[in-house]
Amino acid sequence: MTTTELPVIAAVDGSSHSWDALDWATHEAVRRGLPLTIVHVRPLTRRISQETQLREAEELLTESVRRTALIAPELHPSTLAPLDFPSAALVSLGRDASMVVVGSRGLGGFRSLMIGSNSLATASMAPCPVVVVHSGRADEDEAEAAESAFPDIVAGVAADESSEAVLDFAFETAVSRPGARLRIVHGWTMFSSMLSGGPVFDREAAAGAAERTLAELTAGRHEKYPQVDVVREPVSGSASRTLVTASATAALTVIGRRKGGESLGLGLSPVAQTTVTHALGPVAVVPC
Repeated sequence: MTTTELPVIAAVDGSSHSWDALDWATHEAVRRGLPLTIVHVRPLTRRISQETQLREAEELLTESVRRTALIAPELHPSTLAPLDFPSAALVSLGRDASMVVVGSRGLGGFRSLMIGSNSLATASMAPCPVVVVHSGRADEDEAEAAESAFPDIVAGVAADESSEAVLDFAFETAVSRPGARLRIVHGWTMFSSMLSGGPVFDREAAAGAAERTLAELTAGRHEKYPQVDVVREPVSGSASRTLVTASATAALTVIGRRKGGESLGLGLSPVAQTTVTHALGPVAVVPC
């Protein structure tokens, strides 16, 4: 199986936010022409027998396939029900996946509680992109209406080579959505300009340096993706605040996660975690 045939993995547990994730994953598999694998991880516990867990998993997966057929009858998803810790199983499955799609917890209350620990752990460690789909839209029609109203793809980039994987994923996502505009956002401050060796005291010069950085990062991509309408947005201000604001009118916000930190027990960067936690729409976390 080539990298272009690796499946989209949708994690389900019967909650409303996992149904949102399944719906999103189904649409994305169709857009990209990829297979879909629906996964329900049976947690390691002694409170419920494995026989009961397996029966419940089969019922849940059957319902998941039925739901998928209503959206995309041409898809014939495969299903898995591994016995493991949820994030560990999804991270492992991510080695042979185009992306893993998970739901946010959606408990209500403080926004910082909206993301479940399994979603954050998967996004922090998976070797493939992880899409966290926030709950909140009442039904399928409303979700589709929102995507039609806000078709933009937003990519948050840093001023270095770590943005290559983010841009690759963002451009491919835009290509799969005809009419989508790709907004490449780079939040900069005088402090970040200083750290990157740019102007320190001249704000106008720092703004010009940020514009040149975006131009360099995207050089050559117009020829590769001529059908994508690209808007470069160097924004003076906090990177995380800029991305959270941009996510309000985006079909998907794409951010990066530096590989290697997971081996040291590190999770997402502050910018990535803030964006995933507070974003107002789906967020893709891309290892880079």
